[in-house]
Amino acid sequence: MGINSPSDISANLQIGPTSEGMVRIYIEGDGIELPMDFEPEEAREIAEEILAAAAAIEQGQK
Repeated sequence: MGINSPSDISANLQIGPTSEGMVRIYIEGDGIELPMDFEPEEAREIAEEILAAAAAIEQGQK
């Protein structure tokens, strides 16, 4: 499955700080729990990538 592949899978997404000073992206769905921890700078880079993808869609690019 890739970025452009449709899917019927649903999941819950939570994002927040951990007590260890990391940023956690937590995905839960269909028997899967996936916690992913990132250093603050890595989290900023991920946020920038999400914003860039949203901007590309708004501008009609893929």
